[in-house]
Amino acid sequence: MVVIRLRREGTKNSPYYKVVVANQRSPRDGRFIEIIGNYDPKKEGVNANIDLARVDYWVANGAQPSDTVRSIVKKARKAAANPA
Repeated sequence: MVVIRLRREGTKNSPYYKVVVANQRSPRDGRFIEIIGNYDPKKEGVNANIDLARVDYWVANGAQPSDTVRSIVKKARKAAANPA
């Protein structure tokens, strides 16, 4: 099964994450199919950059987003709909 999830990067106490499409059986920081965005939890304001077209493509082809990625995508769609 293919999933859309976060891959941890960065150093101790300053993490940032890549949003990746990966096989469910691969380890968290292991092999992946495609990088479709990034997420920085320490940054204020808009802290995610995701290619929504690629998210739609992978979800249409059966990929399941994790709960956190689903939340990030929801916020990204809201931000794209209301540019301020």
